[in-house]
Amino acid sequence: MLLKDNQTILFQGDSITDVGRDRDDKNSLGNGYPMLIDAFISSMYPEKNITCINKGISGNRVIDLKSRWEKDCIDLKPDWISILIGINDCWRRYDSNDPTSVEEYKNTYRDILNEIKEKTDAKIIMCEPFLLPTPEDRIQWREDLDPKIHSVRELSREFNAIYIPLDGVFAKVSMKRPNKYWTKDGVHPTMAGHGLIANEWLKALEMTK
Repeated sequence: MLLKDNQTILFQGDSITDVGRDRDDKNSLGNGYPMLIDAFISSMYPEKNITCINKGISGNRVIDLKSRWEKDCIDLKPDWISILIGINDCWRRYDSNDPTSVEEYKNTYRDILNEIKEKTDAKIIMCEPFLLPTPEDRIQWREDLDPKIHSVRELSREFNAIYIPLDGVFAKVSMKRPNKYWTKDGVHPTMAGHGLIANEWLKALEMTK
């Protein structure tokens, strides 16, 4: 197991991480994969005294993370930082004609990773953004999202991060049950989808098989 006693894990991202957390309660983890991860660690390894913090904000893009990175990341001094960001950098191109180029996405993402390296001793976990073709118009989004996924993989190698290949994971399980079993709209996970993310996360940190 990679987690040590008395460590803090910070979850960062957009609505997939946020999932209705109470902004006025610093202990609120929302109703998605951060809550499931915390429940598993707390129940299976209570002696480790692990603290989980959720600072995901619905609608965020990578530029939004950068704008609040000092307050919502660096100042918290976490031991682990788990990041899932990117689907809104794609989505805004199609619903608001407000695209984020691959270069801007990658360079801004690199900026926040550099801040982690320069200002903290935290270990980095990078979850790749994912998409299922439900409804069918999501298929068109692939032209925008796929290059961003590749850039996340490149950054993961560059920063020696733990990498969780969620797009491939969701594609694989979609062969077992329909897309809507895993996500409501190709983007936002159902409870089964959040369970899938949590399980892959825990496997990556050598907590489950």
